[in-house]
Amino acid sequence: MKYKRILLKLSGEALMGERQYGIDPQRLAEYAQDIKEIINLGVEVAIVIGGGNIFRGVAGASNGMDRVQGDHMGMLATVINGLALQSALEDAEIPTRLQTAIKINEVAEPFIRRKAMRHLDKGRVVIFGGGTGNPYFTTDSAAVLRAIEIEADVILKGTRVDGIYTADPEKDKSAVKFDNISFDDVLRKGLKVMDTTAFTLSQENELPIIVFDMNKKGNLLKVISGENIGTVVNL
Repeated sequence: MKYKRILLKLSGEALMGERQYGIDPQRLAEYAQDIKEIINLGVEVAIVIGGGNIFRGVAGASNGMDRVQGDHMGMLATVINGLALQSALEDAEIPTRLQTAIKINEVAEPFIRRKAMRHLDKGRVVIFGGGTGNPYFTTDSAAVLRAIEIEADVILKGTRVDGIYTADPEKDKSAVKFDNISFDDVLRKGLKVMDTTAFTLSQENELPIIVFDMNKKGNLLKVISGENIGTVVNL
């Protein structure tokens, strides 16, 4: 395996499957099986998941809601998604721990770096919920922060698109995909990979990002094996 310890970033929207909102149990079960494949090969897996399928703080703020309140609601949405993913993973007989940046001791452990790393050493999947615990920071920022803290080898950003393109391939059929691209080129070309805070943090810590299609079965294993799918962002 090319990578020993990974941070998998999933969007909340990914959990909707074919639905308009909420959580699709079938999609969760598919993700759990893909994750189980790489766990069985000895890969250590941590996960950060968004909350956009339930609530977006930015969207709430644009409709007149207080931004801080909205972001706290978004953090709670990521915890709901984390619980759902934890349940699906445990149904697949994968030992899992949910840690949150905001204290909800009745449903999850608080985030403690050394404890998280110990869980990973023991082969448990660790899901990080609650974002960074602070408003104004996205779950992309949380993903990069946690990846650095647990000393992950790579951030895998699972999306519904198979990589980074010159334009949105769902809107522009002439868009061209990049197999590899540097952090500097992403910034210069104005490509949207992650929000700027998250992306800069990843660049400063020399932490590569791979953007790939998580919804295609077997892709996670291919990425871990070093196959040339998706787009690799590095120095």
